[in-house]
Amino acid sequence: MTTAAHFTAALRDRQRLIGYWSLLDSPVAAERLARLGYDYLAFDAQHGLFGYQGLLNNLIATDTRGSTAVGMVRVEANDPTYIGRALDAGAAAVIVPLVDTAQDAADAVAAVRYPPHGRRSYGPMRAQLRIGPNPADTHEQTAVLAMIETADGLANVEEICATPGLDGIYVGPSDLRLAIGGKTSTDPDVADDFERALTRIREAAEAAGIAAGIHNGDGASAARRLAEGFTFASVAADVVHLQQVAAAHLDAAREGGRS
Repeated sequence: MTTAAHFTAALRDRQRLIGYWSLLDSPVAAERLARLGYDYLAFDAQHGLFGYQGLLNNLIATDTRGSTAVGMVRVEANDPTYIGRALDAGAAAVIVPLVDTAQDAADAVAAVRYPPHGRRSYGPMRAQLRIGPNPADTHEQTAVLAMIETADGLANVEEICATPGLDGIYVGPSDLRLAIGGKTSTDPDVADDFERALTRIREAAEAAGIAAGIHNGDGASAARRLAEGFTFASVAADVVHLQQVAAAHLDAAREGGRS
């Protein structure tokens, strides 16, 4: 079973990591996914269908026997309460959305670290079973990632990446494409500007010596971004893949019936 310490060390060392993105509150699905070989499962508390109990249950399921993955959470907002609860539930890393400035990134770091290095409140209810419980051990084993997905975040990416204590950045491609002028989250008309933005973000992370991650719709896209120099990549997402596979089987059954 992959430990939080092993995962966080690999992340900070800019080793290649691959994760799966979950929007559905299904601990049984998480338990199955955790055994496939992914390095992490990311549970989306910002746009996903999780209440706190669901988040807790899915993190527990990720730590199942035979798991290769740790649990990661995209929190609802850059807020000490949301960040602290995700970590207390056992997340090995948090992705903090809508980070626009270095100060935003510093606030996220402070919410992850205990005093005197930050302002996280002590109460690792479940996390103490697997992460910590001593503050020094917890700091060693948990990671904080800032999302780069806004026009301000892109403009300030070098300063954000240089924030002391920040372990990495994570690109939200849909919001980023909108931020640079896309009419939709997949607008091809801004493809060149989008690629230039990704290069800038990736190079800023590399210069700062921190991890650089990105969200992807499929494994082939994740492989492309890793080959370009991103250090970790998520494949998204369970609700989309469920629909795609179900539709493909339906089409196959209908075509077979006609023949």
